[in-house]
Amino acid sequence: MPLLDFKCSDCGEVFDELVRSSDDTQGVICPKCGSNKHERIYQGKCYGSKSSGCTHNCATCSGCK
Repeated sequence: MPLLDFKCSDCGEVFDELVRSSDDTQGVICPKCGSNKHERIYQGKCYGSKSSGCTHNCATCSGCK
């Protein structure tokens, strides 16, 4: 179950939501205004492994491999 980032198209609120799959976002509701109009956004989270040398500081690396 992925945790995805969204932006509400009605009020502009940015929020994250745990969904069953990244393709199933129809039930996502804005926690601020209750709208179901949203767009999925990417917040630049790092999912690398420290054991592989990842520093979890994506601003200073070329990305997780």
